[in-house]
Amino acid sequence: MSATDKLGKRVRMYREKLGLTAEELSTNSGLSLRLINDIEDGKTYPPIGSIIKLSRALGQRVGTFMDDQFEKDPLIIRTDGREEETSSHRGADGHYHYYPLGKGKTDRHMEPLYIRIEADEKEELSSHEGEEFILVMSGEIKLIYGKEVHILKKGDSVYYNSLVPHHLGSSKEHAEILAVIYAPV
Repeated sequence: MSATDKLGKRVRMYREKLGLTAEELSTNSGLSLRLINDIEDGKTYPPIGSIIKLSRALGQRVGTFMDDQFEKDPLIIRTDGREEETSSHRGADGHYHYYPLGKGKTDRHMEPLYIRIEADEKEELSSHEGEEFILVMSGEIKLIYGKEVHILKKGDSVYYNSLVPHHLGSSKEHAEILAVIYAPV
């Protein structure tokens, strides 16, 4: 079973446990009904901002939708042991590739991710409750934060309130970042 299928089944299970319709979950999360249906049907793996909105609407922590098993402390992920959670969040030709670094630590309060970002001209803003810390590992990142635009290069970092509409994209060929996302439950 793919990560996309697992996520969809978990969203549907928690929605049904709460007695919510897909329409009600759409309203509560602020996500479109079409996106909710595509997620539950295993057709799409949403961006982390949408997973955060779903987790809040369903009263679960973000990791609930990404974890498969429990790992005892300390959780160590070796470079060659990183596994991509999904090919992308925009379908087969998407530009974000997520590698969760906290998967299995069931009591975590933040979501550490290694993300490879391919160049893409789309600059869709998103916002969600919480905070994000980004460290550019390679390449160059364009951050749109509200009405501001920032270019971050290898070694640069940024920490921001993710309620402010924002977009991270590779401003050149591709980039790699370490992202730590905190979303209160």
